[in-house]
Amino acid sequence: MAQDSSLPAFWDQRYEQGVTPWEGAAGDEQMRQFFAGLEPDSKVLLPGCGSAADVPWLLSAGMQVDAIDFSHEAVKRARQALLGSTARLWQADFFALQADAHYDAIFERAFLCALPPRLWESYTHKVSQLLRTGGFLAGVFFLADKPKGPPYGTSLADLHQRLDPSFSLLTCQPVAAAIPVFAGKEYWMVWQRLAN
Repeated sequence: MAQDSSLPAFWDQRYEQGVTPWEGAAGDEQMRQFFAGLEPDSKVLLPGCGSAADVPWLLSAGMQVDAIDFSHEAVKRARQALLGSTARLWQADFFALQADAHYDAIFERAFLCALPPRLWESYTHKVSQLLRTGGFLAGVFFLADKPKGPPYGTSLADLHQRLDPSFSLLTCQPVAAAIPVFAGKEYWMVWQRLAN
């Protein structure tokens, strides 16, 4: 199998072979409450959406959802799961998205930890470009001492180093219903985009 998780082929092979231990998570109560508290029709981006398991509950919270993945196989599965849905789904490279700060929120779920750490600075930069001032980077972060991956672990201190001073951390709580590959190491966080 391909070994570089920055390439679509890495993920295509895993979806083709059914090796997807990161799939299957659902929105828990704290996530649902947060998104239900946003303005109706808030624009939410879900990068690295995989098979799009999070899209239905984001839609039910009243969000307008854009879901992307650069894996053809992931998008194929997501398209089947979202038949008849109002979500916009397309195959795209997150880093090639137009730098247009029009999202109210970006939902992070197993995307950052799937990226090799050499891309994390680019991730921070792109998230900052895509979120409007006052918008939220909200989601599940994998905090672990795990330099080899994916999933690649990070720390709260490292996230602060990368996201401060463009973001303010509003919430950091353990995720109770994590899937086995992330068990005990997932944290629900809400970072708010500050004015430059």
